[in-house]
Amino acid sequence: MTVFLSVRPLRTAATRVTLALAAAAGPSMLLAQGAVASASASALSPADLLDVRTVSAGDYSPDGKWLVVRIARRGDGLGFVAARDGDPSYTRPAPARLLLLNTATGDTTAILSTPRTIGTLAWSPQSERLAIATRDTIPQLLIWHVATRTLRTQSLAGARLAENSDLSWTDDGRLLMAVRERQWLNEVRARFDSLVGGPISVQVGTEPFLAWDMLRRLGNRAMVVALTPSSARLDTLIPAAQITSWNASPNGQRISWREDRNAKTNYDGGPSNESRLLTRLGRDSARVVFASLRGVTLLQAADGDRYAFARDGAIYLASLTDTTPRKLIGPATSRVRVRGDSARGNDEERFALVGFSPSGEHVVASSRTGLHLIAVTDGARRPIGAVTDSIRGPRFTLADWSRDGRSLLVSMSSRTTWNRALIRVNLATNRIDTLVRDGRLYGAPKLSPDGARVAVMIGENGRPADLWLGDAATFVPKRLVESNPQFAARALPTTQLVEYLDADGRAQFGVLTMPAGGGRALPTVFSVYEDFFDDGFDATTMLLASRGYAVMKPSVTFETGYPGEAWLKGVTASANKLIEMGVADSSKLGVHGTSYGGYATNLLITQTNRFKAAINISGKVDLVSFYTDSPRLGVRNINAAEKTQDRIGATMWEQPQKYVQHSAVMFADRIKTPLLLVTGGEDHNVPAINTREMYFALRRLGKPVEWVNYTNGGHGIPMTNANEFADWHHRLLGWYDRYLKPTTTVPASEQQSLLR
Repeated sequence: MTVFLSVRPLRTAATRVTLALAAAAGPSMLLAQGAVASASASALSPADLLDVRTVSAGDYSPDGKWLVVRIARRGDGLGFVAARDGDPSYTRPAPARLLLLNTATGDTTAILSTPRTIGTLAWSPQSERLAIATRDTIPQLLIWHVATRTLRTQSLAGARLAENSDLSWTDDGRLLMAVRERQWLNEVRARFDSLVGGPISVQVGTEPFLAWDMLRRLGNRAMVVALTPSSARLDTLIPAAQITSWNASPNGQRISWREDRNAKTNYDGGPSNESRLLTRLGRDSARVVFASLRGVTLLQAADGDRYAFARDGAIYLASLTDTTPRKLIGPATSRVRVRGDSARGNDEERFALVGFSPSGEHVVASSRTGLHLIAVTDGARRPIGAVTDSIRGPRFTLADWSRDGRSLLVSMSSRTTWNRALIRVNLATNRIDTLVRDGRLYGAPKLSPDGARVAVMIGENGRPADLWLGDAATFVPKRLVESNPQFAARALPTTQLVEYLDADGRAQFGVLTMPAGGGRALPTVFSVYEDFFDDGFDATTMLLASRGYAVMKPSVTFETGYPGEAWLKGVTASANKLIEMGVADSSKLGVHGTSYGGYATNLLITQTNRFKAAINISGKVDLVSFYTDSPRLGVRNINAAEKTQDRIGATMWEQPQKYVQHSAVMFADRIKTPLLLVTGGEDHNVPAINTREMYFALRRLGKPVEWVNYTNGGHGIPMTNANEFADWHHRLLGWYDRYLKPTTTVPASEQQSLLR
């Protein structure tokens, strides 16, 4: 395996920068420069997709000297055991390497040169240690010592680190974390094995929780402890409970936590789930702060005491030592908005809580007029992102605070063009400066603790993003890590934003990816789901476009009760637009989607014959049988059908005809488009047996159909092994080549590659 990675130091080159990153990226990193120079402009392959790396910035050290960098290679995530979905003791592999980057020089030090699945990271207050929670088969706690550049596995005195644990250092050098009870793993394994293997499994309708729901809840059962690293001593701070999150003061004396209080399986889901907030000071008894957090958004300051919360459009302030919160801003009385309500003035005074400064001096709130910075002392507010048109106006998002709370970053993105910006608010000088504004994508920007530097992932034109670092005053960024230099000499596809009108005359946007060099009257593939706008990296789209296809991701607008119409009105309208532009050949249109997009694809081809090839990847075809068939997801499929993604708007017994109307298998006789069905035998999101119904229906009707099932695969692209990953992509290409490029002769060697 050849691994490419390129690093650019902030000032004159230091050989150790390249060597350190080479060690982190893999043994063949030093071959990268020669490999890049000889890279061909050939089409992308599945092997190229497995070699794509994602680089991301973690936290700065408190002194601002170090920045944690993660490097993840897609191929390192192979080996996923989909059969263990729903097992709280199993974490899907997402291995990454870790580097420490010196923010002054650009020098790097490898912490983890071998990829591992990494959870939470936490710097000690004096920046001398970095705690790392892994999510391996047996979760481990690692501690990196900056002075000696050594990594040690920390003993937990026999306790098992919780797979989803946060980490937090106290001022006196203790490390807070969540651990499991001693019997936890045995209980989880016994329950899981019984549900999947029997030999006898009994489920009773009068039990408060669904069996898989009960198993899932075990993932939240943990206790919070304080570790003294030198002695491996563990002191219990929160006894075992259904803990969904926790927070501690810097001295570790004040601790608060959210506790799941659901008494039975909740079929409504979402905000109606029940939880409460508790707190404890030292060894005192726990006190209930909020008996119910239903309908409440709550954020805490870094001191572990003060907090802000939003409810019914108003924002309040309090501390864990208070009993009476203080209203900061919002309507005098709660008011339920009704459809068609024109009382805009009142709506503008309804706020959602977005952020609470680490210092506890300001909150950021949003309303339909934009983003507001609000002082906690007197409620004075100032706009930091004004919006006059809440539908087509730009989006403003709070990106990050400096540790001292004196600077914050806001990202802006237009809803009508690829126009994005980073905005810095300096609270010490009351200045609001636009650091950069252009068409690139800015992901997860991070301010240094003193607010002087900004680390940000920047991507453009559908390429994987790179890591850049710049001064927060002038922001002339320098690229620290070029994540995928192996593509530098490749003629990669390009992206553009396309605006069009759907069948109802509504403006929609789609992302068009074109082969390198462009082209006219191209075979065109539509990748469907819901809304698309940004041109982030999409490996499968890039693969198709590199093989000569134009690929369009169109957006659609849904109406509750009639979701099936959305794709007919939006996707076909986008096809008309591309034909009008001269991009698409109207006789060579294909369509595919994954999950909800696969469902959309199947519904779409029951309503139109415009597409000459279609692929349903892990998408349901029968909403009736799918409705209650989600054992490992609890009530997800029921809730999705009634209220959220599927947008039926009623139960199956209230509107049975809606469930029939949105089940593509019921209208299989209308399908004329050749259909490829792709499933995973261990897909517990959309079971393969649901999609399988369409195969047998179309076969019975004598329609062109193929069904490919990856026995050990999960939802979407199989990440079981490299052969199945490659097979999936070759079949996708092969299906479109067969029907959209009928004159193309596929070499025998490439035909054989389908089975490699």
